[in-house]
Amino acid sequence: MASDIHPPKAPLARRLVIDFAIMTIVGIVLALIGPFGSFQDPLATRLIVWLGLAYAGYALYTPIDTLAQRLAPVLQLPVWTLQLAACLIATVPMAIIVWVLPRYSSGVEWPGASVALQHYLQVLVIGAIITAVFVIVRRDPAPEPAPIPQPEPKASEQDTTARATFIDRLPPELGTQLIALEMEDHYVRAHTALGSDLVLMRMRDAVAELDGIEGRQVHRSWWVARGAVSDVKREGRNIRLVLDGGLEAPVSRANVAPLKDAGWL
Repeated sequence: MASDIHPPKAPLARRLVIDFAIMTIVGIVLALIGPFGSFQDPLATRLIVWLGLAYAGYALYTPIDTLAQRLAPVLQLPVWTLQLAACLIATVPMAIIVWVLPRYSSGVEWPGASVALQHYLQVLVIGAIITAVFVIVRRDPAPEPAPIPQPEPKASEQDTTARATFIDRLPPELGTQLIALEMEDHYVRAHTALGSDLVLMRMRDAVAELDGIEGRQVHRSWWVARGAVSDVKREGRNIRLVLDGGLEAPVSRANVAPLKDAGWL
């Protein structure tokens, strides 16, 4: 059970340790530099003041983005409006701390309205910068979009991935989805999903260049891609394969039995 409980807390604890280490370093550096006239104070005083301001700023401004992200859907408001509102509110106690902490040893004199407003605006600018930095640093990167599932291609479409040698003989406008080859004299007419064209070569040579593509020579003059067969026509003992695009390829009687055994008919 312990292994089920502690791992989720580990990332948060690790982040807090890192954040407080960073803020401690920032506070120490500011104490050593002594900005805004604080260098005249003793080092111990500067360490108390600047470490206190660093931790207070962290506590007040870093939760802003998380709260805005959670409340925005509930209140149906843009995230940035809640971030701005929270930053304005958080700056009130932060401005008081920034005014009081450097003066705690010498006595606190509260400012008039104009000085208080100017002081508030100065702290607001710094607080807004702190908030923006933590929003950018902590914001999780956008998840990569899930790949869009592609439908399984038909067998004739799968054939094109083989990039058989014969496919390279066809003009690009015919694409690569081969449907059938038809012999015409000394030529072979290649039928694709986008049209047809003649290639000067013998049928047996063309079929040899289709090695790896699923199909059969169903007739002396016809080779057919397996996935292109959409129907079978029977007229007595004559059988014709109806192909995509309306083509019909005759089946020789010698090929009827092998095609039946292969599940074509």
